[in-house]
Amino acid sequence: MTEQAHNGTHGNGENRYATCEDFLKILNEDMHGLYQLSFLLTGNHQKAEGCFVAGIEGCVKANRVFREWARSWAKRMIVENAIRELNPRRERSDSPALLPTVFSRNQQPSGPIGYFDLDAMLGLADFERFVFVLCVLERYRMHECALFLGCSASEIREACAQAIEKLANSRPGGSNRYADRERGRRAKELDA
Repeated sequence: MTEQAHNGTHGNGENRYATCEDFLKILNEDMHGLYQLSFLLTGNHQKAEGCFVAGIEGCVKANRVFREWARSWAKRMIVENAIRELNPRRERSDSPALLPTVFSRNQQPSGPIGYFDLDAMLGLADFERFVFVLCVLERYRMHECALFLGCSASEIREACAQAIEKLANSRPGGSNRYADRERGRRAKELDA
């Protein structure tokens, strides 16, 4: 193995892999955003702190992450730790999602939670919250989210649609179609 390959250097001698210093720089630049991601996923400050710290430790111990990918890797480590901590699983429902899932990657809300009510978001079931945070706020593709959570892309689409509908209905003055639909579904089950 050549010296350059062993050290992770590129033709011009620059180190192309992220170092502990690179991750510390990312942490200093985006500590609030990384912690916010951890908190939105876990919905709990104590668990968020644990996932945040474990994610940073995972970054420092990472084997050869390209410098350009270091920020994404830091987020990924936090996401993986949050998944390990909560193990979010889909609660089975026979009712199909009513909303289409169309997202524009060009829309950028002001900050990660932008236009969504934090209390309503934290009130989502763990699985729906994970899907919403990953797909909508962090802009992961649905198939990436499905791989993270160990489920199908259709389950991700359904959970995302339900989360969006619940959040839309949580606004003051918003109609609560989700609650109306659930009451109707439960009434049909009782009649059957």
